[in-house]
Amino acid sequence: MLCILGLGLLAGITGLIHQRKPPPEGTGIAWPERPLGDATLLHDLTWHDAQGQRHLQQAIFDDILRLIAQAEQLIVLDMFLFNDFQGDPPETHRALSSELTQALLARRKAVPDLPIIVITDPVNTLYGGLRATHLDKLEYAGIQIVETDLRPLRDSNPSWSGLWRLCCQWFGNRPDGGWLPNAMDEGGRRGERVTLRSYLALLNFKANHRKTLVVDDGDSWHAIVTSANPHDDSSAHSNAGLRFGGPAALDLLASEAAVLAMAGVSPIARLPDPPPASTLTPGTPSVQVLTEGAIRDALLDTVNGASHGDRLDIGVFYFSHRPLRRALQAAQARGVQIRVLLDPNKHAFGREKNGVPNRQVAALLHNAGVPVRWCDTRGEQCHTKQLHWRGASGEDVLIVGSANFTRRNLDDYNLETSVRVRAPGNHSVMQDARAVFEARWHNTEGRHFSLPYAAYADHSRWRLWLYRFMETTGWSSF
Repeated sequence: MLCILGLGLLAGITGLIHQRKPPPEGTGIAWPERPLGDATLLHDLTWHDAQGQRHLQQAIFDDILRLIAQAEQLIVLDMFLFNDFQGDPPETHRALSSELTQALLARRKAVPDLPIIVITDPVNTLYGGLRATHLDKLEYAGIQIVETDLRPLRDSNPSWSGLWRLCCQWFGNRPDGGWLPNAMDEGGRRGERVTLRSYLALLNFKANHRKTLVVDDGDSWHAIVTSANPHDDSSAHSNAGLRFGGPAALDLLASEAAVLAMAGVSPIARLPDPPPASTLTPGTPSVQVLTEGAIRDALLDTVNGASHGDRLDIGVFYFSHRPLRRALQAAQARGVQIRVLLDPNKHAFGREKNGVPNRQVAALLHNAGVPVRWCDTRGEQCHTKQLHWRGASGEDVLIVGSANFTRRNLDDYNLETSVRVRAPGNHSVMQDARAVFEARWHNTEGRHFSLPYAAYADHSRWRLWLYRFMETTGWSSF
């Protein structure tokens, strides 16, 4: 009994130490504000017509594939979900993982000396329990594949991760099969079996959740930061991203060098350094790369700085972060005009979910007078992660990227990348953000995007406390 108590105490202490340790070097950074230059807001939009037919308008991966196809000096890609796993029923819109794989192979063949680095998350091999044949093909072609080492990250689920670090992580894993079904292959169409160790690793609930691309574009550099994954079953999701160039693209490249360093990997080519920061003239449109906790700080600063007459439009897949939710409630009380568009947390790759945490957070916001609507999802997800502040003075701030508004995504547990854009409200990026949000909120031009709050209202005390327990303990994906 004493041995069991001692082991439990040691596991608890280990978990708390790794929960509270400093984030890895080079993460959680607000990079310098850079001139915005030629930037474009990219959208993947999904809606239904009066007959219930699904329609899609997509730009993000079309632009990613275009940039890859013209690169001559360097491609650095960091994508969280890069696989063809399917739910049940399967999503049949686009084979994004295959499209991206073929684009990388084609560019490697066209420019044999072109350095290409692909960074991704261990979830794509079920933490070493499966072979990812598309990644094997890329590596065979001379493309550098870097699987992120998640161990240096802080532990969001310390009650399990403390025990994991003491025992299970040392056993490793093997890709030659196991006896359990693949949790990401709902329906078992692939017939793959994985080991128990894959599931034990999954319970750490941590990830490299970034979705970024940096490439040369003629004599300059261009980058994309987005919420979209090259994942077949995510191919009908609504998403958003920003394409931008100049020094900020090199800041993004430097942020990815930190992920390579975490994995103990040297890049196959020297990554160009970003130029020194310079002071921008007031009013100059700017873009700033944000990672991990710096995204949280930017969101809170924006909401806390909003005053009477300003507007805040939010569209996000997961919203559970309590400080940010409380900041919105306080802003509502100050007279800020707020609108929140949420995914109902109903669909997840063939599984039906119970609405936690969004429906519980929505109830709290609704009770505080914040207008809330739901994306009308029908198998797909409303996957954007975006906040748009529209100042009464005519200046706007847009924050968009990979980070959901959750503890895991904002409090230095996952690896995340978003960007903050500052520009006048008449700038094309801000006008585009506003037009798309208005269309989704009001269901304009016969396109049905959203439903009123009552459609998924959930005031269950039990599920409210379940959300709070799951977020506090870390036993959740949010």
